[in-house]
Amino acid sequence: MLRIILAQPGSTEFDEQGRIKGTLHIPLSKHGSKQAAAVANDLLEENVQVVYSSPCEAAEQTAAALAAALSVKVKKLEKLRNLNPGLWQGKLIDEVKQRQPKVYRQWQDHPEIVCPPEGEMLESAKQRVDNTLQKLIKKHKDGVIAIVAPEPLASVIRYQLAGNELGDLWKAECACGSWESIDVETEKTGS
Repeated sequence: MLRIILAQPGSTEFDEQGRIKGTLHIPLSKHGSKQAAAVANDLLEENVQVVYSSPCEAAEQTAAALAAALSVKVKKLEKLRNLNPGLWQGKLIDEVKQRQPKVYRQWQDHPEIVCPPEGEMLESAKQRVDNTLQKLIKKHKDGVIAIVAPEPLASVIRYQLAGNELGDLWKAECACGSWESIDVETEKTGS
């Protein structure tokens, strides 16, 4: 059995303002640095063997804090880049809600049918995440690994690993500095 610790990076100023980060490289805020340190402290007893990180500044900084506290290596995975929200990137979530209420509601209820303007379809992100997760599961058949990924990508990873609903990706966008443990039966996951 493989245990995957899925951690969200600490918050950035964009998170604190309610802005959509997408693929932007934004550093942790002061509060976000404290959140990253708290997650690292929480994971001291988890026997994490390696930390994988999404390629964005907040995830990389959080992963570095975890790795330093746990005395393990960090490996950045380009294919775990966040979902590309296209023209929504940098906008306030409330701004999208006010200016595009129908699309906002569709993204909330059925994100798989919405492509943000000039952005990435959820299905594309799901495929890239699934391919990456399958490689990690094949490489680590047991033990504990950590993945640091921002929302909404963390929701996609959770969906792929545990089969949970995607949930409200607008609400998930503001989830920072938390973690959860997901057990993966490697025999059933395939090659």
